Amino acid sequence: MSNILTLKRVLLADAVTALIVFVLGVIDTAIVAPILGLPAGVVAAGGWICLAAGLLMIAIALQAQPSRLGLAAVVYGNWGWVAASLAVVAAFSAQMTGIGIAITIAQAIGVAVFAMLEGRGLKAPATA
Repeated sequence: MSNILTLKRVLLADAVTALIVFVLGVIDTAIVAPILGLPAGVVAAGGWICLAAGLLMIAIALQAQPSRLGLAAVVYGNWGWVAASLAVVAAFSAQMTGIGIAITIAQAIGVAVFAMLEGRGLKAPATA
């Protein structure tokens, strides 16, 4: 991604979605867990992970020149989240609701799109 402004916008959009997952996963665990058919601990853990990720994304987006190391952490972290989401479906599918499976897969696809877009920033030539 050659345009730093575009990269920063993608990072901020990713951060907003991560922080929404934090709010839903941590503050509204008792509501969200039964809707998804997941244990409350799994939902809350996902929320806390998203808080840390979202804050990192904001920090990188606010830098004049986004840190390549920080960006790499976000990109690889997002791919890890995608893998973990699919592992959650594999491990808990027997107890998950249909909507829970659909939401988990849909958000994994969304995170994969963010990872691909942010990954373009890693492929761009480093600037001085």
